[in-house]
Amino acid sequence: MPVLTRLIPSPVVVDIRPGALDDLASVLADERVSHSGKLAVAVSGGSGARLRERLAPSLPGAGWYEVGGGTLDDAIRLAGDIKAGRYDAVVGLGGGKIIDCAKFAAARVGLPLVAVPTNLAHDGLCSPVATLDNDAGRGSYGVPNPIAVVIDLDVIREAPVRFVRAGIGDAVSNISAIADWELAHRVKGEKIDGLAAAMARQAGEAVLRHPGGIGDNDFLQVLAEALVLSGIAMSVSGDSRPSSGACHEINHAFDLLYPKRAAAHGEQCGLGAAFAMYLRGAHEESAYMAEVLRRHGLPVLPEEIGFTHDEFVRVVEFAPQTRPGRYTILEHLDLKTEQIKDIYADYVKAISS
Repeated sequence: MPVLTRLIPSPVVVDIRPGALDDLASVLADERVSHSGKLAVAVSGGSGARLRERLAPSLPGAGWYEVGGGTLDDAIRLAGDIKAGRYDAVVGLGGGKIIDCAKFAAARVGLPLVAVPTNLAHDGLCSPVATLDNDAGRGSYGVPNPIAVVIDLDVIREAPVRFVRAGIGDAVSNISAIADWELAHRVKGEKIDGLAAAMARQAGEAVLRHPGGIGDNDFLQVLAEALVLSGIAMSVSGDSRPSSGACHEINHAFDLLYPKRAAAHGEQCGLGAAFAMYLRGAHEESAYMAEVLRRHGLPVLPEEIGFTHDEFVRVVEFAPQTRPGRYTILEHLDLKTEQIKDIYADYVKAISS
């Protein structure tokens, strides 16, 4: 009897624990990653550069490349620099911008990527997408999943706390994104990948329901695992649908309308998710999500990240234009300015009571 199944694109190694960096050299020595030990390691000038001093002695075959930022030009330059090195793999060591640059560069030169994030700001650490600034603002580029992910929780604890909080907002927003996917299925007949939806939803719920906080290793473990699972869910579905709905449309609108004032990706996604849940009539769920986000120190009102009531109304009105073809609660309701103002006023009352 034939076994009917499918292959799921996912890392061959996922190592999430305190002290994981101590075993990075052995992970990189896995012949599925590198058979010669020749590695191109992309680092930032901050956390990555500091870790270089610690890791370089155990990686004698590595070439080290400092990446200046998170732009498309930076990623193309990195690809050009490593192309002549005859490397087996690329290692991205640092924050989200470095990981995204390394993902794009590795894809451009046809090498596997090992992601070694130094913070948990968003689910891009294991996703098939590289988000890079370009001349038009910010773009998303399809790339292969990392072949390995190594997350040292001791290193994560040293990162600015705001980065961990942002990761919480990004993970929790999965719940709203899946609700939007289900809405698109009911109204538009859009096909849902059940496995991808289950992975993304459970990742979001695990973070939402966990009683711990950012100073707790158990909570950080759950958050890191949730962000990895979110990335794999996107690979399973073949797009960002499992983790991106109205919440991310609102986030993109903040970025496009107010590029110099926008907050962290996860902060905006968490706020967008709580508001989107209210829009779809899930008032109790919205209030609970807002309560949890507040407990972790995340914003649930635009004023908490420096935006006025009217600016947020403009963001919500503009948000559907950021992802043409994607159907969420925003497209479904097709709200006008005055309607958004009224609903936002009700949302404020609901989460403040």
